[in-house]
Amino acid sequence: MVEVLLFSASSFLVGLSGALVPGPMLTVTISNSLHKGPMAGPMVVSGHIIAEVAILMLLLLGLGWLIGSATATLLIGTVGGLVLVYMGYRISQSSPPRFQGKVKAPDKYGSVLGGILSSISNPYFFIWWVTIGWAFVLKGLEFAGLAGILGFMAGHWAADLGFYSLVSFFTSKGSDILTQKYYRALMYGCGIFMICLGIYFVFSAQIGSL
Repeated sequence: MVEVLLFSASSFLVGLSGALVPGPMLTVTISNSLHKGPMAGPMVVSGHIIAEVAILMLLLLGLGWLIGSATATLLIGTVGGLVLVYMGYRISQSSPPRFQGKVKAPDKYGSVLGGILSSISNPYFFIWWVTIGWAFVLKGLEFAGLAGILGFMAGHWAADLGFYSLVSFFTSKGSDILTQKYYRALMYGCGIFMICLGIYFVFSAQIGSL
């Protein structure tokens, strides 16, 4: 039991170090939080967890070789990058909720779906899982079986949920004092970041396939 708890704690720290790195999921959390309030963060993480459960099942079924293949890397990098460019454009064009007759989200896919898309469209999401994530899963299986996997996932998800909930809370509170000018600047910056990240993923995938 103690070993599982310590394993969960180490998984939490590793997951937190990954969550702190700016990426598509952070941008989606910020943009959604400004429109939907502090619950946007947990909802985005819920979508992220759905994507992680799916890839974990694939790994457990022995399809890790397929996910990490050159063809999959090219496809994920290209399609994922294009999706990020589109999401970035939509975010950059979103209007401040306080200046609209009816509040609406900066996108049409919702926070949960946003969490899924921002995860699976990020090539590094798959790279992390077929390397670091899979190594943790195997280690958990080695010394505790199913309890080890559950301990790893609990620590990993606690890190994501804790960090993105804080981001969502403080971002939503900031929306009460953001002027239209600063709101648009923030959303434009988030959108440009997402677009640049998407373009980088596309070019990286093409170069890697040569």
